[in-house]
Amino acid sequence: MEYNRIVAVTGLPGLYEIVSSKTDGALVRSLDDKTTKFISSRVHNLSHLESIEIYTVRDNVNLVEIFLAMQSNKTKLPDVKDNKALKGYFEKVYPDMDFERVYTSDMKKMVKWFEVLNNNNIEIKASAPAEEEENVAETLEAAGEKVVLDVKAEDTAETAKPKRAPRKKKAEDAEVEGAEKAEKAAPKKKAKSKE
Repeated sequence: MEYNRIVAVTGLPGLYEIVSSKTDGALVRSLDDKTTKFISSRVHNLSHLESIEIYTVRDNVNLVEIFLAMQSNKTKLPDVKDNKALKGYFEKVYPDMDFERVYTSDMKKMVKWFEVLNNNNIEIKASAPAEEEENVAETLEAAGEKVVLDVKAEDTAETAKPKRAPRKKKAEDAEVEGAEKAEKAAPKKKAKSKE
C-alpha cells in the first residue's frame, strides 16, 4: 500500500485505500477491517491525505509533515478523549501549529489516522505527481498537440488524464453554421392550397 492512495471519506470513520476510481465514485478498501465497498461521489467526498494541509503560524504545511514529526518524536501518543493531553502533545511535536484554527477534533483525527497508518505499515511520504503531469504535457506538446490538464482534487497522478484542447472553428464552419441559423430564423412561406 502506498501513502498516495490513502483517502479519508466524508461521513465514514477511518481511512481507505483507493482500489480503482470511476466517474461516479471509487472502489475503496477499509484499512481497519479490509472490507471493500463502492463510494458514490454524489454522497461522499474523498480527500487524499496527500492533499490535506494544516494551519501553522507561518505557511500551511502538508499533513505528511505533521505525521513525520509525530514519527520522529518518541513521545507516546495521547488518549484522544483527553483534550488537554492532545493539545500538549502537539505543542511538543509541532509547536508551529496554529492552535486557534486547528481544532481538537482535527487533532483527534490526526492521532487516529497516524495509528491506522502505523498499524498497516504504510510508509509516510509525499510524492510529486505534478512532475509526471508536466512530462506527459511536454511529450504531447512536442508532438504538436495543445494540452489542457483536467485534474480534480480527488484525482491522483495515476487517474489524471491530459485532454486535448478543443479545436478552433474554421471560417468555413462558422459560415455554414451562420447560414443554418439564418435559415431557421427566417419565416416560412405558407404554401397556397388549390381550391
